[in-house]
Amino acid sequence: MWLAGIGGAGMSAYARLAHAWGAEVAGWDRVATPYLEGLDEIAVEIAMEPPSPPAGWEVYVSTAFAGLVEGRPRADLLAELVSLRRSIVVAGAHGKTTTTGMIAFCLDRLGLDPAFLAGGDIPQLGGNARAGEGWLVVEGDESDRSVAALRPEVAVLLNVDLDHHTTFASVAEVEALFDEWLAHVPHVVRGVELEPVSLELAVPGEHNRRNAAAALAALELAGVERPAAERAIIEFRGAGRRLERKGVAGGVVVLDDYAHHPAEIAAGIAAVRAEGAGRVLVLFQPHLYSRTLHLAREFGRALADADAVCVTEIYPAREEPVAGVGGKLIVDALSERRPGMTIGFASDVEAGARLLAAHARAGDTVLTVGAGDVDRAVAVLLEALA
Repeated sequence: MWLAGIGGAGMSAYARLAHAWGAEVAGWDRVATPYLEGLDEIAVEIAMEPPSPPAGWEVYVSTAFAGLVEGRPRADLLAELVSLRRSIVVAGAHGKTTTTGMIAFCLDRLGLDPAFLAGGDIPQLGGNARAGEGWLVVEGDESDRSVAALRPEVAVLLNVDLDHHTTFASVAEVEALFDEWLAHVPHVVRGVELEPVSLELAVPGEHNRRNAAAALAALELAGVERPAAERAIIEFRGAGRRLERKGVAGGVVVLDDYAHHPAEIAAGIAAVRAEGAGRVLVLFQPHLYSRTLHLAREFGRALADADAVCVTEIYPAREEPVAGVGGKLIVDALSERRPGMTIGFASDVEAGARLLAAHARAGDTVLTVGAGDVDRAVAVLLEALA
């Protein structure tokens, strides 16, 4: 099989698993991403324009390149992988990667040799995918409705929110997608119906106590006894770019977080404050023009919980620019929400990092936040703070 967009978080994971399970795999992407580092045995071509796939090969196309390359959607490949094993699929607007990691980690620590496909790095498990012989644990995605094609034995629906405005017009549409999907799944865990766990987790925040509750419920449905699962889950240290500690310089702690929705930003700031941080400074890179346009006021409300904020220009990802839509929409919303707050705007993440570093002092925590490439600012921050 040949994968267009093989360097993405999802497609790279599918490639690794399919190759380990015996398929011949190759692919293409426009840029070399960190996710390609685990695909040493797979032929990958990096070029601005897609090459012609090998004759006779099945072609699967990432959502990012739909319309550019002819082939089957990535959902078809994931659905095929899910059909090959007893599977657990984790879905919802927020917390999917962490909860997928929690479930896979517990199965691993209990000697049950899971396979897993996550939308981010799980450091304790060596990456974003593994081809074990036990349960397959998968992060499902509603952004392109691909989760609807999956038929696992256990489904976990963490929450429902409107995050993808070019796919859904309302929360009701998102709910309808999930309801239709869950009707085909024998066993369902609904995270919003569970009480947060009271365990002493290694990951902070109320949101992670809720993620853990859903993970433990799924593990019980998979036949894992609750006490054993609880002993394992308290050792889980999180997924990459989820409030990930990147270093300390000048007495300032720097964390990196993938949050790109107001609810996620609010949860992250609350988690940091609950850990006893001093001032919380946020460098936020908005992700997608559509999301920024529809949620600017909500972003302002979430960021208002910080002590100082710098917003950068939008990371466009798969979208074309929209006239009048930029990071300053969020700056305006935040200024309206908290007049007098220290707020900055930067055209790029490096400039934003230098601005926040100049404002930071010992005892502060700085968060780099966003689903784009805001993590590039970490090195700049640590250097400027030193």
